[in-house]
Amino acid sequence: MAGKNLTIVTEFLLIAFTDCPEWAFPLFLIFLFIYLTTLLGNLGMIILIQVDHRLHTPMYFLLSHLSFTDICYSSVTVPQMLAMLLELGAALSYTRCVAQFFLFTFFGSIECYLLALMAYDRYVAVCQPLLYVTIMTQKACLGFVAGAYIAGLFSTCVRTVSAFTLSFCGTNEIDFIFCDLPPLLKLTCGDSYTQEVVIIVFAIFVIPACMVVILVSYLLIIMAIMRIPSAEGRAKTFSTCVSHLTAVLLFFGTIIYMYLRDNSGQSSKEDRVVSVFYTAVIPMVNPLIYSLRNKEVKEALRKILNRAKLS
Repeated sequence: MAGKNLTIVTEFLLIAFTDCPEWAFPLFLIFLFIYLTTLLGNLGMIILIQVDHRLHTPMYFLLSHLSFTDICYSSVTVPQMLAMLLELGAALSYTRCVAQFFLFTFFGSIECYLLALMAYDRYVAVCQPLLYVTIMTQKACLGFVAGAYIAGLFSTCVRTVSAFTLSFCGTNEIDFIFCDLPPLLKLTCGDSYTQEVVIIVFAIFVIPACMVVILVSYLLIIMAIMRIPSAEGRAKTFSTCVSHLTAVLLFFGTIIYMYLRDNSGQSSKEDRVVSVFYTAVIPMVNPLIYSLRNKEVKEALRKILNRAKLS
């Protein structure tokens, strides 16, 4: 590094939408609609679960936390994306970039853990139905969720410290929609091997570890379903897992594509499209998945709408 004329980066400039100014306002309207739908859908799901006593079960308790996480997860990035579209770029101080990276990683980690816990809940419900009420007690559910938040906080702290002890120099332009790890690594200079190893190791404790829990749970669920003698019984049992399985495939599919693939030769535009999908679209569709595919949620919603009509 000696002898090189390098400028230390103290501010980051997000330039993701500067190459398409004619699309800025239409995209602003689209993302505004997505964000408002996300807020209304997830907040409505939380309220619905709270007011209907039939939804006071472990599965819906976890779902309410998933909805809360989706609201926070989307709110970390989408409002800034809207500001970028209006201003065709956005300047972020070093501190704001750190805060955004921390919050995004934190809520993303919690979402991974919650989806894994929901898979375990489905495993207990299908494979050990007689023990379900003794295993998935209120105390156990509170412990599971608290553990998800604590584990998410710990891994996020380590990843954030590791990421921002890297040296950023030269250009401060990020061709992305928020301060995420892949575009930040492109701005580093000097030896970053140790930090990158720490980041990767702790990523393994989040994404692949949760995937193992989900895969093992569903493997055991499928084995249990195959032992059911009637086709109608198998279909009915599997239908209780369809909503969660759909949410898992959407979330982990995009996360794996973004973070666990070879990034060489990939365009920034392609990364942007994928990141928009898992930061904006998936939090919006999760309530729709659980409301359209779930009989209990549809009945609770119909009950509330009927009350509203009568009042």
